[in-house]
Amino acid sequence: MPQLVFPALTPLNRFLTVTNRAIYRLSGGRIGGSFAGTPVYLLITIGRKSGKERAQPLLFIEDGESLVAAASNFGHGHHPAWYLNLKADPNVAVEKRGDRVPMVAEESEGEERARLWERFVEVYAGYSVYETRTDRHIPVIVFKPRGERG
Repeated sequence: MPQLVFPALTPLNRFLTVTNRAIYRLSGGRIGGSFAGTPVYLLITIGRKSGKERAQPLLFIEDGESLVAAASNFGHGHHPAWYLNLKADPNVAVEKRGDRVPMVAEESEGEERARLWERFVEVYAGYSVYETRTDRHIPVIVFKPRGERG
């Protein structure tokens, strides 16, 4: 079965993000909580300019006790806002089907990044397409639990 690869169209991406976030929250993650057989959770960051809480639905893979996300931005030539927000403040939360887990974000590098990127491509081939659409290095972010629940 062919896998859907989202186009690099900003209005469509925004619509899908807003719709997914709303449905995810209304259903407690039962609807919109997975894509291509991989979990979708909400990444909660603080806006680096606004200071307001921002929630972004993202595809996550698990790596031990950590969660991992790729800042692919559908292959756009610029980083997604959530990535810029966590670079300003790496203390974030991940909302997993109604359970808010405080986490700290760090960018993976070298062999770890290569290993994790390969796992993303295995679960959703669209990531390899996104990589060809952009000249930027797509960051792979590891989220580690902070040990407190919110």
